[in-house]
Amino acid sequence: MRLFVAVSLGQGIESQVSAALPRLKALAPHARWVPAANLHLTLSFLGEVEAERVSAVKDVLTRVGPAHAPLMLHIEGGGAFGTPAHPRVLWAGVSGDTQALGALQADVAEGLKPLGFEPEHREYAAHLTLARAKMPRGDRQLAECVRVLQGEKWGEARVDRLILFESLGGKYHPRAEVPLSR
Repeated sequence: MRLFVAVSLGQGIESQVSAALPRLKALAPHARWVPAANLHLTLSFLGEVEAERVSAVKDVLTRVGPAHAPLMLHIEGGGAFGTPAHPRVLWAGVSGDTQALGALQADVAEGLKPLGFEPEHREYAAHLTLARAKMPRGDRQLAECVRVLQGEKWGEARVDRLILFESLGGKYHPRAEVPLSR
């Protein structure tokens, strides 16, 4: 199964993003847009995981979740990865308790390391992926979306759980949820 660990942002953020997406999609109609129901902040991408290893992943999350308190995040602004003229990924910005989110992500990555899941070698940068270019060299139309995102404010989200998701058929299915309860 294809798995990742994430936090969700709740119905309020999903509704705000859903309302804004048609305007953004009109500016970059050839991009692959993330459905509002799939919006999340990835903490650790695990990739293909054998079914017999899933319980060990859940055990790690069960230890990490209670060691962290719920946190508040704001979704506003945005940017892109790739060259400014031909962005590859369009994202909304995340502010608020980002240090607490970074600590949560680091603990998840550290807990999964003994299971053979190597953490990314770059510093965690929280962002909400909105769209990806279909072309490997990017999509110049996404650059206009970056300009529009600068003034966006999509609200506040209370993050109160870790979620182990399975990616299956373009949809994300929760396989385990662990409350943040410190």
